[in-house]
Amino acid sequence: MIRRAQKRDIPELARLLYQVNNVHAEGRPDLFRMDQRKYNDEDLSLILEDQGKAVFVLTEDDEAVKGYAFCLFEIYEGDHNMVDRKTLYIDDICVDEACRRQHVGEDLYHHVLAFAKENGFYNVTLNVWSCNPGARLFYEKMGMIPYKTCMEVIL
Repeated sequence: MIRRAQKRDIPELARLLYQVNNVHAEGRPDLFRMDQRKYNDEDLSLILEDQGKAVFVLTEDDEAVKGYAFCLFEIYEGDHNMVDRKTLYIDDICVDEACRRQHVGEDLYHHVLAFAKENGFYNVTLNVWSCNPGARLFYEKMGMIPYKTCMEVIL
């Protein structure tokens, strides 16, 4: 079952936020701290209330969250050189470590695409850290292609 996340899901979202952060911390310890999370409970509460965001959870028994998708609505209007459009940006998809290889990520991704289509978004975008090649392969398998490339040099 996939549904919009609710405040009662905050403990489960927090648990998964630690997992996804640690994947990044293992790959880029110069940028991410282990055993931390991107959002605290107060942040999560505000995100769940924000009409410009959507958080979806996949649950088995309407309690334990197997995965989530955090989405942001990006509206581009009146830019000098770009056309007006609505983009659904996937800020984060996480599948519980214990639920990997069970199509949780695929189900969440397809749900996000359906939501975007139903709500008139032009495209769906996301960023993938280069230290997470499994995620990149997953998104390529889902049909995504590079939109732009962010590059760095460490000084």
